[in-house]
Parts: sequence; C-alpha cells; structure tokens
Amino acid sequence: MAEETKLKKVVVADKEPKAEKAAKVADPVGASIDIATQQMIKRAQELGIDTVFDRAEAMKPCNIGIQGTCCKNCAMGPCRLPLTKSAGDGPDERKGLCGATANTIAARNFIRMIAGGAAAHSDHGRGVAEVFMAVAQGESHDYKIKDVNKLLAIAPHYGVETTVKTEDGQVLDRDVNEIALEVAQKALDEWGKAEGELFYLKRAPQPLYEKWKKAGVLPRNIDREIVEIMHRTHMGVDQDYKNLIKQGTRAALADGWGGSMIATDLQDVLFGTPYPLQSEANLGIMKEDHVNIIIHGHEPILSEMIVAAAQSQEMIDYAKSVGAKGIQLGGICCTGNEILQRHGVPPAGTYLQQELAIITGACDAMVVDIQCVFQNLANVAKCFHTKLITTHRIARMEQENVIHIEFDEHHAMEDAQRIVKMAIENFKNRKAEVMIPRTKATQIAGFGVESIRYHLGGTFRGDYYTLNDNIINGRIRGIAGVVGCNNARTRHNEAHITIVKELIKNDVIVLTTGCNGIACAMEGLLTPETAAVFCGPGLAEVCETVGIPPVLHMGSCVDNSRILLAATEVVKAGGLGNDICDLPAAGSAPEWMSEKAISIGQYFVASGVYTVFGVTFPTSGAPVFQNYLFNELEKIYGGKWDFEPDPIKHAHKMIAHIDKKRKALGIDKARERVLMDMADRMKLSA
Repeated sequence: MAEETKLKKVVVADKEPKAEKAAKVADPVGASIDIATQQMIKRAQELGIDTVFDRAEAMKPCNIGIQGTCCKNCAMGPCRLPLTKSAGDGPDERKGLCGATANTIAARNFIRMIAGGAAAHSDHGRGVAEVFMAVAQGESHDYKIKDVNKLLAIAPHYGVETTVKTEDGQVLDRDVNEIALEVAQKALDEWGKAEGELFYLKRAPQPLYEKWKKAGVLPRNIDREIVEIMHRTHMGVDQDYKNLIKQGTRAALADGWGGSMIATDLQDVLFGTPYPLQSEANLGIMKEDHVNIIIHGHEPILSEMIVAAAQSQEMIDYAKSVGAKGIQLGGICCTGNEILQRHGVPPAGTYLQQELAIITGACDAMVVDIQCVFQNLANVAKCFHTKLITTHRIARMEQENVIHIEFDEHHAMEDAQRIVKMAIENFKNRKAEVMIPRTKATQIAGFGVESIRYHLGGTFRGDYYTLNDNIINGRIRGIAGVVGCNNARTRHNEAHITIVKELIKNDVIVLTTGCNGIACAMEGLLTPETAAVFCGPGLAEVCETVGIPPVLHMGSCVDNSRILLAATEVVKAGGLGNDICDLPAAGSAPEWMSEKAISIGQYFVASGVYTVFGVTFPTSGAPVFQNYLFNELEKIYGGKWDFEPDPIKHAHKMIAHIDKKRKALGIDKARERVLMDMADRMKLSA
C-alpha cells in the first residue's frame, strides 16, 4: 500500500523542533474486502484507537522466523539461519551453535506448532469430556443429554455395549445414563491411558488405518504424543527431520481422530447434533436498541448456557426494564460457530473483527473463553462502556478493567445469568455514539455428516451414494475442504472468498469450518440461491435439485473432524476408491495464522488429503525438509502439503489435483445421462 508519510512537529526541551513520523495506519480498503470492516477500521482511526490492521502495518514479521529457521530452544541462541540465494548451489552448511541444521531446526519448530495446536484442540475436548462426565454422574443439573441417538451411535466405537442380554436370552436396551457414564470414562481415558491406541482411529477407512500402523504413527494417548514432541525438540534430543515429523504426525492424528473428534461428538450429545438452519452474519447483526452480548472464543460449554439465559423471559423482561427492546447475541470465531449451528445465533464477524465489534459502541459485554482472543480487547474496551469478561481459569488478562468470572459447570446457569445481567445493567452506560454498519448477509449453516446424508436421500434412503454418483457422472467435479483463520498479513477475507468462488465456479463443492465459514456467510455464499450465480452448471444443478448451498458450513475449527468422517462416508458409499487419498478431494487454509492450523493440516495430510496453505509457510528456509513435506509424505500417507499465496493459482492447484484423482479413477470422461426406471433404482438400494 502506497502511503504518504505524515509529519508532525515535536518540541524537545532546549532543542530545535524536529519532525517525527506519524504512526503508520492501515488503508481500510487495502486491509479488507468487507465493507463493514472497512467502515469500522476508519472509525477506529478517527477515534485514535489502534486495531490489528494498524499494528500489522507498523510491525513487520522477522524474515528468518517466518522461514522457520530460528532456533530458541536453549539459552545459547536464538540461532538464526537465513536462507541465502546460494543455499541451493551446494551442500547446506548452515548450523546452529550445537550443530543443528536448518532441516532439524525447521522440523523442530514445525512439530512444536503441531504440539501447540493439538494441545489447544484436545484440551478443549478434555473440558467437554469432563462436563459430560459430570452430567453422566448427575453432578451438573443445568446440562442434559439432548441427542440420545448420537450417544448410541458413538458408544460402539468405545467398545461400549448399548444393549444387554438377559438370562432367558432377551436383548434389552441398556439404561442411557449407564451408557453415558461408561462412554464418559472411556473418553477421558483417551488423554492418558497407559496401553493401547485411540479408539476412534478405526473409524478411518481400513487401508488408511493400515498405513498408519505400518508407518508406526498410531497415537497411544493424546497427552503422551504432545509431551513427546516437547521432549524430542528439547536441545540435543531428536535431530532427524524425518523422525521428528513422524512424531508430529502421531500428535496431529491424536488431535484430528482423537481430541477434536471427541469434542465434536460429545458436544453433539450434550447440546444437540446440528441440522441446517437460517441465520445472518457480519457486524450488522448488532442492534442499537438491544442489549448486545458478543461471545468469543472456542469452547461452547458456557456459551450454551448464555444462550439459554439470554432467551429466558426473565432476562428479556429485565432488559426491557432498563430501556432496551431485547437482547441480541452475536458470535466471534468458533464459539460463534458453535452457537450458530445449534441455535441460529448470528456471527458478528471473524477473528480479525473482534476489536471492531466493541468499536461499534453498542457492545454491552464481550464474553471470552479460550483461544484466538486479542489481549488488546482490554485496551479497546477502555475507550467504550463495554464490559470485557474472561471466563476460563487458563485464560485471564492482566489489565485492570477486565472482569473475571470463572465458569463452573456445576452451577452453569447461575454463572450465565450473572453475566447476562451484567450486560443488561451496562446498557444505560453507553458513552460513545453508536455506529453499527448496516452490512450483513443471510446464511444457511449447521451441516454435518448426518444432515448431509439426509439431504442427499431423505429419511428412508439417506446415503452418500447420491454425492458419489454426481461426482462419478461429472456434475460435481470434486470436494474441497476450505477452512481456517484470518491473517492480518494478507487482505482480510480476500483469499477465502476468491478461492471458494473459483472452486464452485469449477463445479467443486466446498465444505467449510471456522472463520472461512463466517467469511463465506458474510459474502452471501451460504444460501442455495448462490449456486445459480456463482457455480458451474453441474454443481448448480445438484444444489438446485437437493436444495443446498454450494458451500456447506460444518461448524467450528474443532469440527474439522466432521470433514474427516464425511470423507470416510464417501469412501464407504463406493465407486470412488478404497481410501480417502483416492477421492477427488483437496484441502485448503487460505489465511491461516494459528498453530492449530498446522496440526489440522498435518492430520489431513496424514489422512490422505492434498492440503494447500496460503499467506506463508513456516519451512521455506529449509528446502530439503519442505520437499519432504511437499512430496515424500505422499508416498507414506497418500496426502501431502503445498503452498500457494496467490488465491487463483491456489484454487487451480486444488482443481488440478482433483482432476488427477478423477483420471486415476477413470471418471475423467464425460458420461451420458441415463434416465433410471424403478428397476434401476431398486438395484441401488439392494
């Protein structure tokens, strides 16, 4: 962005006035493609409030750190190994003080990111499992099991029987609470059991499970794999990049097929399995004449209770008593996605919009739990009346104006009511002019493995065969999982939207989670009507016939496990190979920024998915190790990494991979449409 340098005179005691550069600020249009975001960046600058967009202009990333070749794992460092132009001309002689090569350093840093991401997702899962245990034991009365069918569906994966045989040979259903208690115990054991392997690994297609077994990467328990990464990457331990990434793969699989999948399943059992519903998205969902409560973070245990409290007649009447017309809830990040997919609560924005929600002047309370929460929210809240409330014991802020209400599942509703009351009482304290952008869009969200099956075939013939059939006949070219965060180092939402539009234009159906899902909702891509405008003719026809959007929002970032299971269902339906790596499918994280994204990427790669990242890649300073990730891993798992910052090229790399898989399956040729009679349909259901 070209920017004229502004100068101001500063008088220094006993010296001549000198010119000082004004602080750099972001160009609102250059910072985001979203109109509401542009408006709020401009408002923040007018008020003299810095946001992440301005800080990204003022602070540039370290060139060596961004390449992944800075080691600070001991006090002899940091050892910085920049990649020079001549590095590829001969042997790479770069070494740290201990002799660690660029490949070793990059591999250590890479799998430490996996450890951080897997720990974040899996600790979230542990928290859900602990609440589930409390419910099963009858210790938490504010929660109950909402989806018994989901409980009965997952119980066999833990080896838990759902029926019991009597002495006279009768088969009876077991008590639901007994099943729940046994599932809860076995789920919690997944974090620390001494022997065996994770139960959910065998939910994968059999050929994939056998690959993991042969490669020696079956996770033993979740915590052990994360701890072992920290041990291996300690100074002077594992110094072989291939061996390091092998352990990184174990930990990533413990995330995707362990902690994250457990979190998703148990949340569905406790709070209800999502099914499609209509909502809205963007900052325009906030209402000036309502109490606005923004819920931000990733763990839905508290947010479920806040939704229940805010929707109670008692709280609505209380809000009206202070002059408000009601209570408007809004979400940010993945807590927002959790309450969206189960209750229709609209997301106010993505990760990079969290400060902007406060800058509207209408945010009466922002309630945060864990992950992706800016500490600068406290500084922004000081400029307004907003109550910033932290709720988790491991996620507090140092600023004095932050209120900490530690959530306890044993009196969940009491905590939630206290928070909602605090927001209501703060409504009358608004001190700044309210400016809420009018921009918002309609969306259909809440898709999952179960609802996709239903949409494809109805109550009696729901099956993934319909999807497979449309891939085989070419109406749908393939499947893309496009997920992940925003990154202030690139234009907000531009890569997300450009890539998704390019994919659906080329008849690739998109499954989305996390901030990509919110970005697509803000752009209006999550409605069935979208298909006629943006899709190729084949995908548009399928969407019109079935009544679904071309982009299916499947939940929060922890819900990427839904994409893994959907891919497994496609394999089971037949006709597209025997393993996930056979499918015409690809993955993408266009604007990634967190360690969780690296863990997600690695478990998708290890599950057989070609996975492309945008913005930057943290191994570019170690070409040999990067080549191992980008090419050699495919020989082991069937999936591999790739990197492409240009969004159009990024999308076409995915399409090229999908076409390669179609050719390998022999479905790359156009096929004539066949009008099926009843006899043909009977054969399908046989």
